[in-house]
Amino acid sequence: MPDAARPARGAGGRSFLAFDYGTRRTGVASGNTLLAHARPLTTLAGSADARLAAIATLVREWQPDALVVGVPRHPDGRPHDNTARAQRFARQLQGRFGLPVHEVDERYTTVEVIAAGAPDLDAAAAALILEQFLREQASRSEATPAVAGGADR
Repeated sequence: MPDAARPARGAGGRSFLAFDYGTRRTGVASGNTLLAHARPLTTLAGSADARLAAIATLVREWQPDALVVGVPRHPDGRPHDNTARAQRFARQLQGRFGLPVHEVDERYTTVEVIAAGAPDLDAAAAALILEQFLREQASRSEATPAVAGGADR
């Protein structure tokens, strides 16, 4: 159930659900731009249809502004079989829920959560994916400051 980690609509932050997609399990995390923080929620297992049904419940419950999907790649950046699967999953989410879906390079997330001793590796990886996305969004915002109304004119 949503809690204090999710700002109220209109509170100035955008909320997200993030996914660490796998063929057998999908980790889920939530976060927002107001707190610039992500937290692991759960790991979904079962058939693809069962996981999508569970995601539909989470989307209704959390009402995110957008979704984030980790896309795995080889260490040198080349795609592999799971790259295409994660991208297909991202397209399915966008088509099913009509929300913007952002893809994030998820190289090394599993290594990081194993090293950290996370109890739920898939959900913790989803949180890392979302935190990476939130950092990238914050750095883009800082790199493109708003121009004051005519100050440079």
